[in-house]
Amino acid sequence: MFRTLLTLVVLVVTYGGLGLGKWPGLGLNRPTIALVGAAAVVAVGGMTVSEAWQAMDARTMVFLFSMMVVNGGLSEAGVLAGLLRGLVRHSRHPLGLLLVVTVGTGILSAFLLNDTLALVATPLIVQATQALGLNPVPYLLALAGATNVGSVATLSGNPQNILVGSLAGIGYAGFAQVMTPVAVMGLVILVGLVWLLYPEVRSRQRFPAIVLSQEPRQPPGFWFHGLITLGLLLGFAVGVPLAEAALVTAAVSLLGQRRHPERWLTQVDWGLLVLFGGLFILTQTIQNLGMLQPLTAMVSHPWELTGWVAVFSNLLSNVPTVLLLHGLIPPEDTQSWLLLAASSTLAGNLTLFGAVANLITVEAAERAGYRVSFGTHLRLGVPLTGLTLGVAYFWIRGQWS
Repeated sequence: MFRTLLTLVVLVVTYGGLGLGKWPGLGLNRPTIALVGAAAVVAVGGMTVSEAWQAMDARTMVFLFSMMVVNGGLSEAGVLAGLLRGLVRHSRHPLGLLLVVTVGTGILSAFLLNDTLALVATPLIVQATQALGLNPVPYLLALAGATNVGSVATLSGNPQNILVGSLAGIGYAGFAQVMTPVAVMGLVILVGLVWLLYPEVRSRQRFPAIVLSQEPRQPPGFWFHGLITLGLLLGFAVGVPLAEAALVTAAVSLLGQRRHPERWLTQVDWGLLVLFGGLFILTQTIQNLGMLQPLTAMVSHPWELTGWVAVFSNLLSNVPTVLLLHGLIPPEDTQSWLLLAASSTLAGNLTLFGAVANLITVEAAERAGYRVSFGTHLRLGVPLTGLTLGVAYFWIRGQWS
């Protein structure tokens, strides 16, 4: 009884820290809080080390790590930056730039982890808008929203989708078939909202020749990494197992780097992997204690599931929410799994702190001298989140009616 009480205290304190993003007085972030919490669970006897190791889903961890390595190769080889530069150069006026930023980053984030794309795209958008004398804020808000909305489309778009695919056994093509229309409709809504809120983006006055400073030379391996990534996506589409395909592609990517391949490992988000590992242990502990049973009624109906996932995603962040609630969804209930994936992703647009991409773009705007307040983001985030969640709910429900 005493051991159970200690375990409960550890879980409450840990999830409180995950919700706040920190423990007051300590310099810990969510990944380190999850790690310390998992270690505390083991220390108080809530789980053995062997049980903790078994609680982690190997396929999810391998898939996520491998995609990070592939993304690192694309970034180092300049593939992502080259694609984005090409898109921006084909925009002809402010409205065209909005469309290019939204649609282009939305499509790219469907296939590549969205946080990586935000890191690469943000400085390019700031540079382009400054060169053209434009306010970068609406374009950066569109970029952040598009990386979240676009990533809904596929299993490789974001970490929570990777989780859902691994835990529910949903195939890449089947997931994309249902979720791609949600992403497309969401991008249309995003463009419409930015167009309404920022009149300056409506202009069709042609730009002068767009110059994004000197055009960089293509780094070594540009085409190699682009082609193997294309092969990976084709493999996903035809049903090759996700973790195995990603792991092999990551290995080939490293083999193709002749100089300092260890640099790519510095681009792996080790913090996110630690967060996943810690959360697997924490959620298994919660399941062992039977603490999820009171939540069963909360997610028993598709609309309630959508709403509560959106709430928890903004309180705890999306990955902890998916891991917390996944045990309540039967493996064969594909509709609920898809609602879990869509809701946890789209809810990230609600506030500045809902998704990492939001923080990346806002920090870039501030460095350029443009402040994006919590309220400024909320003005776009509230209608965008409400409308896209509604689209996701009715579309996914319609596939099973």
